[in-house]
Amino acid sequence: MTQQKKRREFAYFALRNNKLRIGVAIVFLFMVLALVGPWLTHYKPREFVAPGAQHPSSQFWMGTTSLGEDVFTQFVYGLRATFIVGLLGGGLGTLIGILIGFVAGYRGGMVDELLNMFTNIVLVIPSLVVLLIIAAYLEVRGFLFESLFIGFFAWPWAARAIRAQTFSLRSREFVDLARLSGMKPLRTIVTEIAPNMMSYLLLVFILQFGGAILTAATLDFIGLGPTNAVSLGLMMNNAVIWGALILGMWWWFIPPGLAITAIVGALYVTNVGLDEVFNPKLREM
Repeated sequence: MTQQKKRREFAYFALRNNKLRIGVAIVFLFMVLALVGPWLTHYKPREFVAPGAQHPSSQFWMGTTSLGEDVFTQFVYGLRATFIVGLLGGGLGTLIGILIGFVAGYRGGMVDELLNMFTNIVLVIPSLVVLLIIAAYLEVRGFLFESLFIGFFAWPWAARAIRAQTFSLRSREFVDLARLSGMKPLRTIVTEIAPNMMSYLLLVFILQFGGAILTAATLDFIGLGPTNAVSLGLMMNNAVIWGALILGMWWWFIPPGLAITAIVGALYVTNVGLDEVFNPKLREM
């Protein structure tokens, strides 16, 4: 099957898959809002613009916080931060998982055992305890630190899955022919094994992306996120601290909670849809 025919087949089944269309549409809408949202407001996230606890109105679309900050402004800036952390943290976790998974699966032997031991060590390290220790010494934390932390602890499951796939592919005839022709291991992985796993690697990245967003929201909500920025998780953290639930200020904590749920849920639905498109046995005819 030619590459052009494969692309046509993928486009045909992708456009017919309802899960994929719904998931992509939801994520795309939130991404657009994250990009254009800051241009729809005249305020800054931490700016005091009105009396506190104002209900949603034509002037303040999502109301104001107890301190008089515009919730819509914080929401759109928080969306942008959420996607940035998801891309950086999920991308880093995917990259590390790909590197370790490919090397361990292709080389095997002692290299595989050492990398598996390193993977198991990272798996059993209590990441929350490590973050608590780091937070005790870092007075100022930003999204870059959070993204790096998430990425460095999110890769083990991806590495194991990619290792298993690589281990299966390395015994195929086209890989044996590449080795017999004198092709170096790195080039064999890049040109022979990786192209046959592109669909699988895409699914891994989507899962890492959604996992990074969810992990960041959790860290922000419990007060271990960035100290000098705004995110959806930090919005909910501030809402709890300032008693928004008790005071009935639903417009402060419901929008960020719904946005996180919708984005992560849409990413997982997209992942299921892509799996159905890539796997002929699961396709919707």
